[in-house]
Amino acid sequence: MTQYLDKAPDAGRRSRKAADPSAVKVVEVLIVGAGFAGLGSAIQLRKAGITDIAIVERGTEVGGTWRDNQYPGAACDIPSNLYSFSFAQNPGWTRGYSGSREILAYIKGLARDHDLLPLIRFQHNVEALHFDGGEGVWTVTLTGREPIKARSVVMAQGPLSNAGFPNMRGIETFQGKKIHSARWDHSYDFAGKRVAVIGTGASAVQIIPELVKVADKVKVFQRTPGWVLPRFDFQSPEWTKALFAKLPVSQTAVREAMYWIHESMALGMIWNTPMTKALEILGNRFREAQVKDAWLRRQLTPDFKIGCKRVLMTNDYYPALQKPNCELISWPIANISEKGIRSVEGLEHQVDCIVFATGFEVSKNGTPFPVHGLGGRDLNAEWSGGAQAYKSVQVSGYPNLYFTFGPNSGPGHNSALVYMESQIDYIVRSIGRLAAGKLKYIDVRADAQKTYNVDIQKRLAKTNWNSGCKSWYLSADGFNSTMFPGFATQFAKQMATFRERDYRLV
Repeated sequence: MTQYLDKAPDAGRRSRKAADPSAVKVVEVLIVGAGFAGLGSAIQLRKAGITDIAIVERGTEVGGTWRDNQYPGAACDIPSNLYSFSFAQNPGWTRGYSGSREILAYIKGLARDHDLLPLIRFQHNVEALHFDGGEGVWTVTLTGREPIKARSVVMAQGPLSNAGFPNMRGIETFQGKKIHSARWDHSYDFAGKRVAVIGTGASAVQIIPELVKVADKVKVFQRTPGWVLPRFDFQSPEWTKALFAKLPVSQTAVREAMYWIHESMALGMIWNTPMTKALEILGNRFREAQVKDAWLRRQLTPDFKIGCKRVLMTNDYYPALQKPNCELISWPIANISEKGIRSVEGLEHQVDCIVFATGFEVSKNGTPFPVHGLGGRDLNAEWSGGAQAYKSVQVSGYPNLYFTFGPNSGPGHNSALVYMESQIDYIVRSIGRLAAGKLKYIDVRADAQKTYNVDIQKRLAKTNWNSGCKSWYLSADGFNSTMFPGFATQFAKQMATFRERDYRLV
């Protein structure tokens, strides 16, 4: 699946003329987002016999995060054979860890091969959701378009969909070029330019090695150093591609082996165990081997447990920092100025361009748009103290509403798509139960949700994520609504059971 689609059609462009609400057709399932989660949900719903589906996508093509993140060096830090759907394996991956363009081509292939494009309504931006308990129907309000009514809604827009610029004093005064990693400007020529990179996370360590190849000077502003481990990347030999295509079970076996290797990493990354120390030793040895200067090594040495923040998988970051045209700056940033960046020791670093590798606005304490459930209750208000859900996919008081990558479903060691598949299967089972029972709605019980989350938070308290460092996993007050405190196997086990006693079936 390596062929690109030139342009995805606007399959569902609607008239802007107001319609009689009573005449609006009710869709069985509406999916928000046409990335991995949205397309995967549609594929599995169809397999289960649920075919009345609409997908709304604010962009002009499919792809989600991988459509938006096309910066130089962009790639996945999970092996390709594991970072793909088990029900749609691709024998033609060109590398062990594929780049963003190849992953995007795979996603486009999913839409094409499973005939999903007719379901997708491009340039449809969701503004709000409102549930009518009497009808058992969600009304989906769209920007400049007629509303859509749906029996069930799957929120598949993903947590990494809104680029986040940092709240830095003077950012609006900078007179040079500003580029965010998730909104890359491919027309900008870095040749001969002085470039500042703010951030040293997963995106930055991929961008920086590419920038030092072309820019005159690259200054990397580091707030805290991260744990870096080697990435065992390789070009896929032709014989493995031929074998996987001819004998799919062989690729399944490789995928299974990769799954269990990554599962074992949980013992070191999620909890503080002897394996944690072993991984830290590996990280320290890797840094010592790649960074010759003792002072630079000290600047790059983390002061927190491995796994507390996202582990960085790269072979190229440390060598890039030691190039003659690259400089690591560990002094905190005081403010952005007209000509560059001022650090707290009083120096102004004048640059032509600032690259913000500062991540995304992840909704840990709210929703990306207003969501109103039974009796007009407001999910944004209810999540203001930290997002909570039942098994990460449903929230009490918001019937027939489902989340992919919902609260506490984030992996710290394995493929996100493994978790996503478990969620999709659960969602399909619930929607199927709604249809089979001719029910108006299914609503998770508040007591079941509370019991689940009390247990989750108790387990999180014992993990490396909650061991004291600051990360995007945590809210400002330290509440962890992002990660799942366990193995992917445990997550799959909890999602394999649909307990009707935990729901109100109306």
